[in-house]
Amino acid sequence: MSGLQRRRVNNTASADETWGSSERQTSTVPKTDEDGPKIGYDPKDIRTAEEEEKQPRLTLMEEVLLMGLKDQQGYLSFWNDNISYALRGCIIMELALRGKVQMVNDTNRRRFPISDRYIEVINDKLTGEALLDETIKIMKASEKLTVGTWINYLSGETWNLSKISYQLKQVRERLSKGLVDKGILRTEKRNFFLFDMPTHPVADTGAKEDIKKRVLSLLTARTVVINPSPYLPEGVPFRYLRSVGAVCGAYAANVLENVLADLSYEMRDQAFARADDLLNDFSEWPFVEKPGQTQNVGVNLFQEINDEIAANPNKELQLEVVAGVFDIFANLDSIL
Repeated sequence: MSGLQRRRVNNTASADETWGSSERQTSTVPKTDEDGPKIGYDPKDIRTAEEEEKQPRLTLMEEVLLMGLKDQQGYLSFWNDNISYALRGCIIMELALRGKVQMVNDTNRRRFPISDRYIEVINDKLTGEALLDETIKIMKASEKLTVGTWINYLSGETWNLSKISYQLKQVRERLSKGLVDKGILRTEKRNFFLFDMPTHPVADTGAKEDIKKRVLSLLTARTVVINPSPYLPEGVPFRYLRSVGAVCGAYAANVLENVLADLSYEMRDQAFARADDLLNDFSEWPFVEKPGQTQNVGVNLFQEINDEIAANPNKELQLEVVAGVFDIFANLDSIL
């Protein structure tokens, strides 16, 4: 996300109070030219810009929603009961991949199923994504809860009246409006029976095509290749694992078929089997590649993801949260 950043400059301080000695000036203050005026800046602004550049243009939730949307009509299927729950799981996964939450570092946690382990907020700096920021605030103000419990509470799936306030409301509509702001969707009104309803057809077909290419590469190609794009640039951490998250999120949300519609029946069945294999492979930590139904698809995927893990050290507790969400997705039919 890009945007204007406020410079933290004390306008009322004297020059000596603001900048200190000439030695400090040299080390902290850039110049417009050799003899020109010096410009004050806050290093936090620089770090924020660098962090934003490393984030994808679309969140996992937005990618799953886009896969479910009908391009021209601009709405989701009315009979989809899974997508709301799956989107909450994608929110937790997105927070983990952004380094906002992780498993509580307790050695006793391994006695419990991975989705029954407690998670905590480790970085409450806001992201600029409304749903992610709201979730951070809710989790920060609460006691530590398990992965599964958080997804239930955020979905409103609880009889505990004191936890009803944790529910994220109108998630699909808010995601759609966020995609309108990003130029991916547009807003129209469509008449349904006796009332008008806002819909959000696809405006930027390139975004959905980019997602479709990644999904098809993961599910049908022998060698998975995820090329950099404006939507998932080269510098984004865990690009391959993110793409697996989008596939598994779409599979759990029952919208994956929309992306596979152009495949033959045989290829489509193989793609669904591969999605099922991915859920099984990544639903425990450390990730373990197990024998599956599809032997000659994505033969390089585990190596790519292991390379990503090696390039981003000390993220094990965050990736454990991702595995916990995959475990819930793998058992979603028995939950709902």
